[in-house]
Amino acid sequence: MRIFKNRRTTLLFLIDALLFTSVYLLTMFLAELTPGRTIKPVIFFVNYGFSIVFCMGARIIAGLYSNVWRYANTAAYCKIILTDAISGIIALLITRCLPKIWYGLWEIVSLFSIACVVTLASRFLYQLYYRRLELGSGKSDGPRGKERIGVAIVGAGQTGAMLAEELLCSSHSLYRPVMFIDCDDCKVGGTVSGIKVYSEEEAPSFFKKLSVEEIIIALPGTKGSAQKRIIDLYSQTGYKVKIYDFPIGEEQPHDNQKRVIRDISIDDILFRKKIDVVDTDAADYYKGKTVLVTGGGGSIGSELCRQIARCEPRRLIILDIYENNAYDIQQELTRKYAGKLDLAVEIASVRDKERLDAVFAYYRPEVVFHAAAHKHVPLMEHSNAEAVKNNIFGTKNTADVAEKYGVKKFVLVSTDKAVNPTNVMGASKRMCEMVINCRRDSETEFCAVRFGNVLGSNGSVVPLFKRQIDEGGPITLTDKRIVRYFMTIPEAAGLVVQAGVMAKRGTLFVLDMGDPVKILGLAETIIKLSGLTPYVDIDIVEIGLRPGEKLYEELLIKRENLTKTDNDLIFIEEETPFTREEVNEKLEMLMRTVIEERENIASERITQALKLAVPTFKSPDEVNVCAERAEEMLCAKG
Repeated sequence: MRIFKNRRTTLLFLIDALLFTSVYLLTMFLAELTPGRTIKPVIFFVNYGFSIVFCMGARIIAGLYSNVWRYANTAAYCKIILTDAISGIIALLITRCLPKIWYGLWEIVSLFSIACVVTLASRFLYQLYYRRLELGSGKSDGPRGKERIGVAIVGAGQTGAMLAEELLCSSHSLYRPVMFIDCDDCKVGGTVSGIKVYSEEEAPSFFKKLSVEEIIIALPGTKGSAQKRIIDLYSQTGYKVKIYDFPIGEEQPHDNQKRVIRDISIDDILFRKKIDVVDTDAADYYKGKTVLVTGGGGSIGSELCRQIARCEPRRLIILDIYENNAYDIQQELTRKYAGKLDLAVEIASVRDKERLDAVFAYYRPEVVFHAAAHKHVPLMEHSNAEAVKNNIFGTKNTADVAEKYGVKKFVLVSTDKAVNPTNVMGASKRMCEMVINCRRDSETEFCAVRFGNVLGSNGSVVPLFKRQIDEGGPITLTDKRIVRYFMTIPEAAGLVVQAGVMAKRGTLFVLDMGDPVKILGLAETIIKLSGLTPYVDIDIVEIGLRPGEKLYEELLIKRENLTKTDNDLIFIEEETPFTREEVNEKLEMLMRTVIEERENIASERITQALKLAVPTFKSPDEVNVCAERAEEMLCAKG
């Protein structure tokens, strides 16, 4: 094994040896000044050879020359102290046994102590030199010759200090910290890593003077209302705001997970504690079972696959008609589990009952999560026949095959748009719930799970807003009054996974999603966090409600006919289900209409047939006309 990997470490070793020699000469010179003491030349050279071999050998054995000292931290400096202390003590014990080759106790203690201090000083100067070399006057070039971005770090604690050191030491960093901001009076006015700490009140007045261009929040323990206050405060400054935290979706990171500087996500600005609906009971339940997920490549379906995979199922089957998405989640899980997960992918449409029959006959799944569906409201208003065929009859096909092959539990992924629907998509999902809930006499336990808009999913508003900001605006809203309930993809999938454990026949689960959010306020916040000013840098314009769209989604848990579960955020809606005969009549009527209208595009007859099948299906105008007085509109935040 090579001790010195390059010229730099060899040079460092030689410098250490020279410093040690200098300290030895100084120690011996001082010893000679002591009255009555004379060091013989033989003793002088024997002592020198013994001590330098012992000291430098100990440092090599301790691996001090394998460190990259340009980026050394406190642990590396402590390692020098500990190594020199141990080698000094051992040397002292040995020389006590050999008094003829060592002159005195004082010399050896002084030698190793001073050598250690001098070495520490040299390392510090070495590190300081390269920091100055890289940062120059404080505006040094970053990667590819670009000038580093001056940042203010909010939080002068351990996490903030760690971030500052990382930015200062790395030649690849895009950022240079120029100030800390903290509300702790004990820290304000002091310095961390040589950078001054300012109070929240005084900091903005120094932004221009110190060339601040972005603000990084390094307060990982701050959540809820405290996080809201901080994000609100700095989003008003006109500077782009980022966060130093674990990657999105890694709130409980694995052992090797590193914090990163990232944009503030919608998860961060929900301003509520993340809903945790998966527990050890879920892990125990799915362990050793064969689980199939339809629509397994989609936003919800792929997250379901991730969460189920962590539960150690006997086999996980991803079923999807879109092979690209299915391939992506297959590759992700294959890399992550490296052969420890029995994973299968089947390309199939839920509209093809024969293909479903073959898949179920081959794999014999015990649990099925049905996430395959068309979900885009305006598109389904136009292609209403496809919504009926894919959503409703796709659900019926999958449920029929599940019953045929003895699936134990079947979980339908539904939506809050199924509550008093005003569009084809919502009505089709309400019909799916009816298809599921009428099977209470089945050996298979069927249930449905309702939740609101999923943040970050394909087609959701946040990616759209960010893309519009990147393009220079404007941000488009269908109506500035519109409000919606939101949850993250992991929350939505976690609820569905938990529901599979809790499900009984015909159960309809709903989630307490907190307060609804004003989409206008959400858009303004995203603009501010990008360092821009709403209506100045980026305009927000109304384009009118889309077909089938209403101003608000109805509160899922406001009605009296709800029962709590063991999870305080999950409720069961008690409803009187339609019978199988009644549902079959509705299905026959819908299929007959679809067949009769197969040559027409966006047939109004199909929408009217849905209104007959789903008694709660209303027109958007019926709901929007009284929206201003709705409880959801009055309690919306943002």
